[in-house]
Amino acid sequence: MKAFTKKGLVLAMAGMMSVSLLGACGKANNEGNAADNAGNTGNSGNTAATENVYKDKYDPPVTISTVWGIDPELKFKNGETIENNVATKWAKDTLGIDIKTIWSVTDSNNAFATKMRLALTSGEEIPDVVTIGDAQLAQDLIDSGLFREVGSLFDQYANDTWKAAMAIDENVWNPYTRDGERMGIPVLDYAYNHDYMLWIRQDWLDKLNLKAPTTLAELETVMEKFKNANPDGLSPDQVTPLSIGFKNKMSTWMGDPSWIFGAYGTLPEQWNVGADGKLEYGSTNPAMKQGLETMKSWLEKGYIPAETALWDENKTSEPAVAGTAGIIPGPYWMSGWPLSDTVKNAPNAVWKPYAIPAGPEGKAMRHGTHFTNGVTLISKDMKNPEALFTYQNYMFENYADPKPGGVFDNGLFKNYDYDIAEDGKLLRWEEIPGGYVNSVRYLLVRDGARIPDAQMKALLNLADGKEATTRLEKEVQTAYGVETPGAAKVLLSQEDISFKNMFTGPPTETMSSKLDYLNKIELQTFNEIIYGKKPIEAFDDFVSTWKAGGGDKITEEVNAWYDSVK
Repeated sequence: MKAFTKKGLVLAMAGMMSVSLLGACGKANNEGNAADNAGNTGNSGNTAATENVYKDKYDPPVTISTVWGIDPELKFKNGETIENNVATKWAKDTLGIDIKTIWSVTDSNNAFATKMRLALTSGEEIPDVVTIGDAQLAQDLIDSGLFREVGSLFDQYANDTWKAAMAIDENVWNPYTRDGERMGIPVLDYAYNHDYMLWIRQDWLDKLNLKAPTTLAELETVMEKFKNANPDGLSPDQVTPLSIGFKNKMSTWMGDPSWIFGAYGTLPEQWNVGADGKLEYGSTNPAMKQGLETMKSWLEKGYIPAETALWDENKTSEPAVAGTAGIIPGPYWMSGWPLSDTVKNAPNAVWKPYAIPAGPEGKAMRHGTHFTNGVTLISKDMKNPEALFTYQNYMFENYADPKPGGVFDNGLFKNYDYDIAEDGKLLRWEEIPGGYVNSVRYLLVRDGARIPDAQMKALLNLADGKEATTRLEKEVQTAYGVETPGAAKVLLSQEDISFKNMFTGPPTETMSSKLDYLNKIELQTFNEIIYGKKPIEAFDDFVSTWKAGGGDKITEEVNAWYDSVK
């Protein structure tokens, strides 16, 4: 099992390899390509030994069908749609790949997952390729039997650099493996993308002559002053000293409260390595009691929102943007969004990133980010599965972390996600004529192509004063908040307190029948303790019920899986 560290990271970019028996390594050999689709893999994945079906560009074009769950915040310009836009035109012109949309839906209230499941049960056309971010939906699609094994395709098509990127964390395949077969291609994400720190109103600290808190005790002092001696003149009932929420989960990507429990030695809602080396469910660790008591105390004192149990991630950002919150936990990129909007309501607001404070015994833990944000599945009936690799290999080679002078040197598409001023300098995102568009979301695979360590390296270079020369350095300089490089440095100063969920396999047998119930009683018990409806001893009753109600069996199954992949 490999750990991600700042030193000795593997650089990786994606390339391509032939699906035929002729291609064993390196870039696909295109000599002797047939003009037609001879040698298609069909359902079996086998190809004719005399044919090399991979092409850098297909002529005539081949079709890849897909379906889309459109982010409600995604913008379009120039009369474009998800079905017909700058990215679909690029794919056809550059690669000879025609992206066919079977259907699309605005992905509000799980609309995409609902539509996808309906399509499966009603016998609708299955897309050649679909990228899924919903973990449970991905498992359901894999188990449907409609999508093919992809590991052999990856082994034959991917060059050494893409393989190296995937190997930065060899666990990325685990959730999509069935009986030793890799059934989905993990979509790589940037390392630490949703690890969090504390963003604190520096202007409030300065006016109150306070230093940034390094312990929970110091944090309480800061929250008390923010609330009861607010430097902007806000009354105590107007101030949210610490904006957190757990409507959906205790462990999330913004407004996350899980570090409070980390200060006592556990992280809820994930599987952590226990003292005996086995995996334990963090929400049942006795250290949870101290975290729950701390949250109860903070609620009573008005340090956290009275409606914290009803607030989701987006809701926690509202008082921060309104200028009435003093602290919000969140990722290193938050100074660009949503915190850049705070000055609209509080013109003198200054947010600065700070490390997670330690507990009474010096402990600190935060929920760590996995190096994936979804999976790409390939239909058993796809006629040209190699075409997906033509598309995606190009993106890794030219977009993931290209050297200066490449085709995506400044960004993806000019006048969409970047533009250039008359003097040759890159415009910041808010200055792009007609508005910035996150056009990477138009691509067939989520976020185009990412090498896990590449963005963090770019950020650290900028934080150390390096001039932006690579695409990623230019991107974080022009499209992210000005505090982002410094925030990345703060984040990595606590690299050793980042702990990922160590169970990444498919749901176990008992999870399938018991997990919904166990999750329900967990959240209910924690809410009742925090809101004072039950004493802290209710935690022990919850643990007993959890164990007897299937938790012990799940723990046994999880550790059997863990032993198989260690």
